Amino acid sequence: MAIAHGDFRPLVAGIGESDGMTDRLTLEIDDLEVDVLTGIYSRETHLPQPLRISVHATLDMAEHYAPDAPLSTSKNYMDLKEAVTDLPQGVHFTLIEAVADHIIDRLFSGDNRVSHVRVKIVKLAISEGGEAIGITMERSRK
Repeated sequence: MAIAHGDFRPLVAGIGESDGMTDRLTLEIDDLEVDVLTGIYSRETHLPQPLRISVHATLDMAEHYAPDAPLSTSKNYMDLKEAVTDLPQGVHFTLIEAVADHIIDRLFSGDNRVSHVRVKIVKLAISEGGEAIGITMERSRK
């Protein structure tokens, strides 16, 4: 016997009802490697540096996703990839925080359903022993 999506109920009454939690969908793209003009030291400012960038974008979920649900009920993953790989040419980002900020702004401006974005950037060129050195920036729509 098939069970319809609407037939599921929490095992414990009250979960999610009074704690302000709502259903959210998070689209993720992890570990994209891109070369970006960034850095503050003279040895960094003239050549692109390799960065590893991950992006998580949260948006409100549809109540249900049927097997034939159209893409318009969600968000295209390629929007996240393009926000990372289609950075302005010839622009030098002094700080990697500015790179993260640019990605977040692009995702917010491109889709009003995006409520929260998390960007993690690792500077690959400064790693000496395989450690991940970088930043994580998170913003919620205001």
